Amino acid sequence: MRNLAPVLLCLASTLAAGQDDVRTLSGHEKDVNAVAFSPDGKVVASGSHDKSIRLWEVSSGKGIRTLDGHTDAIHAVAFSPDGKVLASGGRDKVIRLWDLESAKELRQLEGHTGWVRCLAFSADGKTLASGSNDKTARLWTVESGKEKLSLAHSMLVPAIAFSPDGKSVATGDTGASVILWEAESGKKIRELTNSSGAVFGVAFSPDGKLLAACDGEANVIVWEVTGKKLHSLAGHQKTVFAVAFSPDGKSLASGGEDRSIRLWDVESAKSLRTLEGHTGWVRSVAFSPDGKTIASGCEDKTVRLWGLKK
Repeated sequence: MRNLAPVLLCLASTLAAGQDDVRTLSGHEKDVNAVAFSPDGKVVASGSHDKSIRLWEVSSGKGIRTLDGHTDAIHAVAFSPDGKVLASGGRDKVIRLWDLESAKELRQLEGHTGWVRCLAFSADGKTLASGSNDKTARLWTVESGKEKLSLAHSMLVPAIAFSPDGKSVATGDTGASVILWEAESGKKIRELTNSSGAVFGVAFSPDGKLLAACDGEANVIVWEVTGKKLHSLAGHQKTVFAVAFSPDGKSLASGGEDRSIRLWDVESAKSLRTLEGHTGWVRSVAFSPDGKTIASGCEDKTVRLWGLKK
């Protein structure tokens, strides 16, 4: 762990008519693949191709610290629900759990034989879900670091999400499938195959009634968890890598290869606005807990914080 010198914010007016404020957080030396907000919204974590995790203070944009330990590119970061632990995973095939008060590594979760592509905590923080290029999703007991379940897929698993009640897990694979699983037993509940391309992101709505996915054919798709397809949101021009619901469940954010972040109204399926300014593929998006800010991670080596104005 090394301390970061304060990072000045670069304020930019990249949006039409000054709709929103954007702050650029610079410091990573390579692509930023993953971003996540802490549960209290005060910190953003970012994981990069440069093998580092950086923690940023949201209010000031200053770098708080860097967590070092991974030996290859990082593809996923996730905060525990109590904000005390950060999970990270990447190309070294190892999941690392970090104590954020001490900035020390707590333990390593080993078992994947391919890149770790995605991570998600259960609502009670007791279970961590992971997806990998080894064609499995796995559930781990956080306290012991032991594997609970392995969910076999026929293709790579770049996307995973826990339902808000912790009873089910959604996975997305490069075979264009979104699968719902029982978190306790590992039993497959249903498979949603309406996606037309490799699935790179999945997200549950806060009430757990809807599931969104994004894919390699520029689609963002919204289903009811019962399997009924509600919307196919068209607007992105190329692969969509990331999708996230707002905390109130009324909006959806997506980011992708066309370098844009798009906001959608979930009920009407209409595009609300497009956030532009990144100069590379947008790999990750996340809403702050109060829904007023979106964080994005990009191949242009930056994290951006977009302050949303009504």
